[in-house]
Amino acid sequence: MRGLGKTRRTSNKGFTGRLLAVGVCGAAFAAALTGSAQADGTADQGPSGAKPTHGDPHRQPHWELKDSGTDARFRGLAAVSRNTAWLAGSKGTVLRTTDGGTSWRNVSPPGAAELEFRDVEAFDGRRAVVLAIGEGEASRILRTEDGGATWTESFRNTDAKAFYDCVTFFDARHGLAMSDPVDGKFRILSTGDGGRSWKVLPADGMPAAQEGEAGFAASGQCLVASGPRDVWLATGGAARARVLHSADRGRTWTATDTPVPAGDPARGVFALAFRERTHGIAVGGDYRADQASPKAAAVTGNGGRTWTTADAPPPAYRSGVTWLPHSRTSALAVGPTGTDLTTNGGRTWRTLDTGSYDTVDCTPDRACWASGEKGRVARLER
Repeated sequence: MRGLGKTRRTSNKGFTGRLLAVGVCGAAFAAALTGSAQADGTADQGPSGAKPTHGDPHRQPHWELKDSGTDARFRGLAAVSRNTAWLAGSKGTVLRTTDGGTSWRNVSPPGAAELEFRDVEAFDGRRAVVLAIGEGEASRILRTEDGGATWTESFRNTDAKAFYDCVTFFDARHGLAMSDPVDGKFRILSTGDGGRSWKVLPADGMPAAQEGEAGFAASGQCLVASGPRDVWLATGGAARARVLHSADRGRTWTATDTPVPAGDPARGVFALAFRERTHGIAVGGDYRADQASPKAAAVTGNGGRTWTTADAPPPAYRSGVTWLPHSRTSALAVGPTGTDLTTNGGRTWRTLDTGSYDTVDCTPDRACWASGEKGRVARLER
């Protein structure tokens, strides 16, 4: 979105997850997280918003900050496993770890210092796709097949009216990227070769955009896929915050209103997460720090045909959300003022931590990470 983009990951991303690690099963993981919260709903933490890394070996899971070695803001995040993860952020920065965050290798594309990377999708430790946002040629997609040693630019936007926000993949070959509306409709790019080439899909299957409607390039989660063909697109900035759904890899779409606050360029749905094609969570609100964000979370149990406001939503704007690994009911949401947990499918949320993060994700091998401003990267540890 232009407003957030100028100043300013699927769901479970279809084929991979994102950053943080813990070696317990989904149900036990969620129970441990719930137990770690105090009666007032907050976790015992240091001034950085993360728990200290030393002390009782039997303490509950907690965020452990990792040293990224940079002050870039990382809104793009993709975790391959508990050891391997990718970060993409401001000043054209791309980092990769293969040792669980103990060390990070700067694998930024040459000459990319002026680009704003907001999303990264990783197929494994060597193959990844990054999205740069912005008006006109600032929007680009780059791909690496050798762990970031070399990069190939596979798409550069040449339409001054387009502004790309997010990218997602259904599998290692098929993926989509989305732009804010062009000529009254959201624009969708498609790839069938793992991001090596892209084409604009016809707009005839896309419903008309509302006046001022756009996506938020806040966490890489405004476009998310689940399964081989289903994909959802989150919107804001207009009279109503909507979620658009496609069941045919972006050829045709339906739009549904959500109860998430809207009516202002700074408000809307910022992130989506689907644990399969029916059960999803939407989070967002108003990204301005001086504005409240009531009702900033909603849930669906029918693939996004209808959305219901969370009974007890997070207390403030949230930009990222992900389901916990191997759990049918538990998820994490993050934002500049903290991390929240739900254990009932998104109906109620409880604050666990007050550290600032922009995006969060978990992997099938029970790993979860988060990243955000000033080089912040954290992994969930016991």
